[in-house]
Amino acid sequence: MGSFGQDIIDLFRGHPNPGLLPMTALAEASAAVMGSPDISKQALRYGPDEGYGPLRQHIAQWLTSFYQPRDPISLDRICITGGASQNLACILQVFTDPIYTRNVWMVAPTYFLACRIMDDAGFTGRMRGIPMDELGLDLAYLRRELIAAEEKASAEGNSKPNHKPTRPWGKIYKHLIYATPTFSNPSTLTMSLSDRKELVQLAREFDALIVTDDVYDFLQWSPDPNKSLAQPNRAALPRLVDVDRYLDGGPKDEWGNAVSNGSFSKLIGPGARTGWAEGTEKMAFGISQAGSSRSGGAPSQLAAVIIDQLFPTGVFPQYLEKSLRPMYADRYHRLMGAIREYLLPLGVTLPSASEVAGGYFIWVQLPAPLRAIELAAVALKEKKVRVATGNLFQVQGDPSAGPDDFDRGVRLCFAWEHEDKLVEGVRRFACAIGSALRKE
Repeated sequence: MGSFGQDIIDLFRGHPNPGLLPMTALAEASAAVMGSPDISKQALRYGPDEGYGPLRQHIAQWLTSFYQPRDPISLDRICITGGASQNLACILQVFTDPIYTRNVWMVAPTYFLACRIMDDAGFTGRMRGIPMDELGLDLAYLRRELIAAEEKASAEGNSKPNHKPTRPWGKIYKHLIYATPTFSNPSTLTMSLSDRKELVQLAREFDALIVTDDVYDFLQWSPDPNKSLAQPNRAALPRLVDVDRYLDGGPKDEWGNAVSNGSFSKLIGPGARTGWAEGTEKMAFGISQAGSSRSGGAPSQLAAVIIDQLFPTGVFPQYLEKSLRPMYADRYHRLMGAIREYLLPLGVTLPSASEVAGGYFIWVQLPAPLRAIELAAVALKEKKVRVATGNLFQVQGDPSAGPDDFDRGVRLCFAWEHEDKLVEGVRRFACAIGSALRKE
C-alpha cells in the first residue's frame, strides 16, 4: 500500500489545500481592517449593492493587466459577488425566466454542481449539453438545437416572459449558455479563440447570455516542467466577455451577450465567499440588483474589504506569481509524472498536449472495457484512493446524453491532497486498474 498505510488518498475533492492559502497575509489584512475605525465601519456595514468600491477598482486594474483588453476595464463593468456559485444563481434570478428562457446549454462534460443551481432556478429537464472534445466545441450541433428550440417556442406561443415583470435593471434572455472556457472542470480543455468568437455570434443571433466561470485562468504554467511560460502573468486567450466587448464592433445592445464569473475561492480561499462579475455596465448593475443584494447590500462586504487590503501593497499579485502558481505547477507536474509512469502503460490516455497547462485537474480516459464508476468503487474500497468518475459530469437530464458518454473518464485533482501523496495516489489507482484488467 506504500508508505501512507491505510489512509485514504483523495484525488476527488476539488478544493485548495489549506497550506496553499495566504494565511499570514489574510491575518495581517484582517488586523489592518479592524484596527482602522474608518475602514472597519465600512467593512461591517451592509455595503453598496455593487460592492466595495476600492476592491472593484483594484479588480478592474488587475484584470486589465492580465487580460490586456483593447481598452482598460472600468470599475463600472465590475460588481462584487458572493463567489461564482452564488453569482450564477443571481444571474439566473435576474436574467432568465423559467418558461420564456427555453433552455440552459452547458458545455459537456460540465461542472456537475452547476446543474443543481440551474435546477433550483426552474430548469429541471431543460438542461442540454454542448459536446466538446479536443477538436473543439460542436457549434454545428448547438446551432441545430437552438433552431429547434426556437421552433418549439414558436409553436407553443412562448413569445414573452411569463413570470418576470419588465424591469429597468434586467433583461430576460431566450437562452443561457454555461461554460468554463479555460482549463475546464473536468475536461481541462481550453476553448479555442475561433470557437469563442463563433459562440458569441450564436449568442447574439439567438438572444443567449453566455455565463463563463473564469475561475482557473490565473493558474497557468508550462506543460513542460523544464520550461516556463513566456508571459505567465498574461492570459493566453481573451475571455468570452472580452470577445463580446469587441467582436464586430461590440455588443448589439447595452446588455451584451456574455458575463464573466470570477472568484477568489481558488486563489485566496473558498471560505471568503467573495468573487466578482464582469460584463457591460448595464449587466454589472443588473446583477447587483438581485433581490438578495438589494436586501442586504453586496455579498461578503467584510471579506471584500479585507481582500482589498492585499492589492495596494502588492501582496496578492506577488503571492499569486511567486508562490501560488509555482506550487500548483509543481503539484501538476508530480501528478502528470505519476500518470505517465503508472497509468499510460496500462492503456490510460490523456488529452493531447497543449501549449499552456493550468487549473486544478487532469482528465484521463480508461482503456476499454473498464467503466469508471465500477473501478472507482473498487479503488476506494481496496486501494484507499478516491477519484471522480466521468458520469458525475453529465448534464443533468439531457435527453441526448447516453448513459456511458463519459463513463471511461476520470478526473484527478492535484489541488487538495498533500503533494507528497499525489504519486502514491496514482500508483494505488494503477493497481486497481491492473487488477480490473486481469479480471477481464
